Amino acid sequence: MEKIYLDHAATSPVHPEVLETTYETMKNFYGNASSIHGFGREARHLLDDARSVFAKSIGAKQSEIVITSGGTESDNTAVIETALSRESMGKHLITSKVEHHAILEPMEYLESLGFEVTYLPVDEFGQVDPELVQSAIRPDTTLVSIMYGNNEVGTLMNIAEIGAIVAETESYFHTDAVQAYGLEEIDVKRSQIDLLSVSAHKINGPKGVGFLYVSEAIHLPSFMRGGEQETKRRAGTENIPAIAGFKKAVEIMQAEKVQRKEAYNTLKQQVVSELTEAGIDFEVNGASENGLAHVLSLWIKEIPSDQLLMNLDLMGIAISAGSACTAGNIEPSHVLTAMYGENNPRVSQSVRVSFGLGTEPQMIHELVEKLVIVVNRLKK
Repeated sequence: MEKIYLDHAATSPVHPEVLETTYETMKNFYGNASSIHGFGREARHLLDDARSVFAKSIGAKQSEIVITSGGTESDNTAVIETALSRESMGKHLITSKVEHHAILEPMEYLESLGFEVTYLPVDEFGQVDPELVQSAIRPDTTLVSIMYGNNEVGTLMNIAEIGAIVAETESYFHTDAVQAYGLEEIDVKRSQIDLLSVSAHKINGPKGVGFLYVSEAIHLPSFMRGGEQETKRRAGTENIPAIAGFKKAVEIMQAEKVQRKEAYNTLKQQVVSELTEAGIDFEVNGASENGLAHVLSLWIKEIPSDQLLMNLDLMGIAISAGSACTAGNIEPSHVLTAMYGENNPRVSQSVRVSFGLGTEPQMIHELVEKLVIVVNRLKK
């Protein structure tokens, strides 16, 4: 049985060219980038080249890129260090109810330290109303963190409009761009973004590496301590092979961005069309037409998402449930709950299909064929 992977929003396979770059770098460039000898200088050159590529991809300066271990560290650094370093200015933070847990849990941690957090609601499409952001900002607000694109339903936020609002205040504006990076055109200056998080493994790069954009106009202390790497902004010996692989992944995505986005939108339309033709009773969650091209959230009516997910897995197809399974415990999706309400059947009957490297139309056809079999079986 040939397995089909349709969960690219969770993580993506490493591109063959990225794999080769990472391996060759690990084999040939093993110096410490902080060392002053030739081996160290070679590693430093690779690091600087990668930083330049990362910066250019979002319209930033090379000096504004801090290499991290990925999206979680970038998010944690942006939220926690901003709050703690600006505590004397105020202890109020703003975010949304549909953020990734790498934002929500640091916010909860800060609440335990005495900070106050405003969690903004979203509409039925998963959008945060910029006017709500504006009305929530107070004199003691030090950070606004709103994600660029939602990982569960694919909703794109009005980042430029929110950025313009926050720019008129003393607050910093952070956005988690982990899902949007690589497919959306991101310009941190034009959108007036102060902090932005990115992870390599979402764009066919290695796991365990990412970056945090930190505007030169703001000061953010180092979250990691123990060395003076990253111009004293993030301690720890840089993972040069992973960073080189990340750079290659960015270069490939930049070159293929338009074609990939078109291909993913076509696949998304194929899923909807074939499910409709097959007579499956479903609805799309969120605004898929104006959302992330690679993410499609579906409400398969009257079918528990966990049962659908497990049955498809046994048939060799990997997708995600709209609810998270942890050690056998089903937790309702906080995103769908925020969009539709706690008792809405969508919360427990939704699945996410996400596309990426290697996804072909035939895979979608097989997904729908097997989904029809599972739905009919479960309804009986």
